[in-house]
Amino acid sequence: MSYLCNRNPMPHRQSQGPGRQQTHMTETKQTPLKGTAAELGTEHIRKLLVQYSVPAIIAMTASSLYNMVDSIFIGLGVGPMAISGLALTFPLMNLAAAFGSLVGVGAATLISMRLGQKDYASAQRILGNVVVLNLLVGLGFGAVALLFLDPILYFFGASEATIGYARDYMTIILLGNIVTHMYLGLNAVLRSAGHPRKSMYATINAVIINTILDPLFIYGFGWGIRGAAVATILAQIISLIWQFRILSNRNELLHFHAGIYRLDKRIVKDIFAIGMSPFLMNVTACFIVILINKGLKEHGGDLMIGAYGIVNRLAFFFVMIVMGLNQGMQPIAGYNFGAQQFDRVLRVLKLTIAGATCVTTTGFLVGELLPRVAVSAFTTDAELIRLSAEGMRIVFLFFPIIGFQMVTTNFFQSIGMATKAIFLSLSRQLLFLLPGLLFLPHFFEVMGWQGSWGVWFSMPLSDLLASLVAAVMLFRQFRTFRARHEQIGRTKAN
Repeated sequence: MSYLCNRNPMPHRQSQGPGRQQTHMTETKQTPLKGTAAELGTEHIRKLLVQYSVPAIIAMTASSLYNMVDSIFIGLGVGPMAISGLALTFPLMNLAAAFGSLVGVGAATLISMRLGQKDYASAQRILGNVVVLNLLVGLGFGAVALLFLDPILYFFGASEATIGYARDYMTIILLGNIVTHMYLGLNAVLRSAGHPRKSMYATINAVIINTILDPLFIYGFGWGIRGAAVATILAQIISLIWQFRILSNRNELLHFHAGIYRLDKRIVKDIFAIGMSPFLMNVTACFIVILINKGLKEHGGDLMIGAYGIVNRLAFFFVMIVMGLNQGMQPIAGYNFGAQQFDRVLRVLKLTIAGATCVTTTGFLVGELLPRVAVSAFTTDAELIRLSAEGMRIVFLFFPIIGFQMVTTNFFQSIGMATKAIFLSLSRQLLFLLPGLLFLPHFFEVMGWQGSWGVWFSMPLSDLLASLVAAVMLFRQFRTFRARHEQIGRTKAN
């Protein structure tokens, strides 16, 4: 993938709509509307990071609780085998998230850079392209996945005991796939347009509504695992309506209007190029979770898959907080990189790494000291609690350093360095975790230990190795930035 972060604005193109609309677009480029994100290039970095990341952290924490609420109600209200059925849907959910991030993350990064370059007309067209792309991708993925749902789930490791739960849940989720894609994509746009709080409110609203509807649909209406899926989609529909209302306001810097919805080949190409990193990361995550499920089923049975589902949800809670920090960093880094303010880019990166490390170290302490307390929130089944606590201690072994690796990957993505971001995204999954999943279970069995331990230990080992690679790449990039910053300083002095 080529390096697409051009420091100069894209050439301005007139809208293909009526003349009145063309004039509006040209004026937008010259004179920023109310709500411009210009503060990203002038305000104190620490204040900006707090301003942008705190709402994102709250939103991402709420999003992780969103998933945990479903798991808790399903585990306690339907049974331990339903937890295993839900865990089988993770690869398909990762695959759906891959296509969503291809559009949403790519567009959000591109919008931040265009705002930094004062190219407001291009930012408007990106918004229109996001809407059309989410419609096309959401509809296409949902239709194909529904058509082959049972074969897909069996391939993911389903058995006759778990296929029914997984099918019931995913059928509803896939029917609402367009809503999910649009909701997540527009949330990313709101953050990049200088509205982190509104993005946070959209997520929190969805979580609250889902939490209220879950017990009503699961217990009150007796819909079981289907009720959890229906609650999820309805909550997203309500939040999506609110997002549309915000982006329909013509006083906003980015807003819906005629002339921005025609797909622009260059914009689509740039969105996909930048979004390719999280896309490939989620695709490989899908493949890796399939291997994890199959390995745990082979060496431990269906209940072991449920244990991984619980551990994954708990790890996801801390990971989502780091992702919130990353989302706060993204517009700041993207804007200042576009404005060639490399000293500010470095400062926001260092602060984000420090915050992420604190978060993942907290996760490490919970995973090593209180695993049984944590997993008991999901189930009362004694064997499932034992398996989950055992797995959690292993998976969280090198948790303090994964925050650094995640921030570094997102940093390269935020400044448009797609090749480096893609490499770091894939290094943990393909270079380190994949070989571990293939060979460590057999090694452990040869040594007389449980083969399932080999599956569990593959995860922290890949965290360690991927973090070392990220450290080397970031150190080299630091040197490049310092050199460019000094060169700009000398040019201004002359």
